Amino acid sequence: MKTNKPKATDDPSSVSKTGELTATKMGRKRDHTRDAKILEAAIDILAEVGYDGMTMDMIATRAKAGKATVYRRWSSKVEVVRDALSWMNHSQLQLDELPDTGTLRGDLLSVLKPSSVQDHERKFRIFAKLGSFLQHAESSDFGLGQIFDPWMSINRQLMQRAQSRGEISVSANIEMACQVITSSACYRGLIEHKTFDTSFYSDLIDQLLLPALMRDQASK
Repeated sequence: MKTNKPKATDDPSSVSKTGELTATKMGRKRDHTRDAKILEAAIDILAEVGYDGMTMDMIATRAKAGKATVYRRWSSKVEVVRDALSWMNHSQLQLDELPDTGTLRGDLLSVLKPSSVQDHERKFRIFAKLGSFLQHAESSDFGLGQIFDPWMSINRQLMQRAQSRGEISVSANIEMACQVITSSACYRGLIEHKTFDTSFYSDLIDQLLLPALMRDQASK
């Protein structure tokens, strides 16, 4: 009985050990433009109904994506919200390139994008409606603090650069200064329900951060 041999042009990886051809499945490349649409949809729903009221179905419907598309990217609602909050934070900051105004004060302020009153109010509604996400975030591997990691990273680089050019003390506690910025932003938004705007940030820099960073530990 004559058997059909694989053609020379066939992909060897699609041939099984018994000599039979198997179907080669070509996975579609991930469309990263869908990620932003899904995350934006999650933010919109958070502002409307809060974390406890939202579902993966609602996110998929708002983003005009299949539920399977959402689950291929995020395995749970907690993960979607985590990345959505990071995405929201990133969109309000100039993180694409390191600013260089000549001073640490100018650099730190340049990172903060000017936002409309509507943007701030929307952000407050989201923070106020995180609900049980805060418990999930605290008990998981990532933690809520990681939402601000990109901002922490760029502030750290700016302070290290200022330190290398002699603008701040060589013994300055840069890590603590970075934590003060993000902690102040969290407290002002979550607890006080006020905007972390340029005016407030300028006062924080002038009255707290720069005096602390410029203080020489040896002078204590």
